[in-house]
Amino acid sequence: MSDDEVDEELIALLRQSLGLHTNVFPRPAETKVLQDAEYISNNSIDVALDYRGCKAAASKIWTLMQERKYSFSTWSEHDLHPKSKDASTVDFIFTMDLLNFCFWSDKPNSDQTFAIGFRGKSWTGYWSLVAALQRALEEAYWTDETEWTLELLRHVFRSEGSDEIPLLEERISCLREAGRILQDRFDGTFVNCIEEANGSAAALVNLVVENFPCFRDEACFDGKKVRFYKRAQILVADLWACFEGESYGNFHDIDTITMFAGIVIYEAQHESSDMSQIIGFPKCFIP
Repeated sequence: MSDDEVDEELIALLRQSLGLHTNVFPRPAETKVLQDAEYISNNSIDVALDYRGCKAAASKIWTLMQERKYSFSTWSEHDLHPKSKDASTVDFIFTMDLLNFCFWSDKPNSDQTFAIGFRGKSWTGYWSLVAALQRALEEAYWTDETEWTLELLRHVFRSEGSDEIPLLEERISCLREAGRILQDRFDGTFVNCIEEANGSAAALVNLVVENFPCFRDEACFDGKKVRFYKRAQILVADLWACFEGESYGNFHDIDTITMFAGIVIYEAQHESSDMSQIIGFPKCFIP
């Protein structure tokens, strides 16, 4: 903890020792992602944000969402996303977002793209992961007693090309670690983690990053811990969209979830004249 952060636990202990009453209602949960993003923005030297560009990009995104009638149902309309609204879908989404990282080839100078052939189509990127999981369900490889060996995962994520899914062993490690934590802490299902969050999106993000190290993307910037929580927030957003803000997706503070930092932002910056104003360095520096 840095000198500029308030130690809430210490304050609570001091209040208790002095016989002072604490608040009846707990403070709303915070992920502190926005606060840390602001700190980075205010203290960065080599990179800067053009707030006019940010506003223009936000306006364009909002306009496109209205024109294309983007809504809850858009998420479930995709061929590969789950259609049922039950506990099994919760655990599917948890597994999906647990493994939702790095689809770039890990082979130098590889001209092959990892792809999954499923339902008559070839799927790449994020969709290759969802296709592989759906294919595994159809082939009945995924049960409560499944032992996720390297050989089994290689078969589950078998590519229609020569390039296997990147970071396969790291994905197996994430599955095993998360499986142990789910079993020991949440009685074997992510549903119990959702219920523990009491309808708070921010609290669920915090529960996820506190209990599942694979989701805990943090860094040190200028001597201060900063939080990103990209996939933890994607997990909450996917639940919200899938269940259309109801049942397991009912969060009273869904507006605390932020835009997800990732390579797609830089790709959009490279392609869009509006987005090109956002990041304070030339397009030629974007890979």
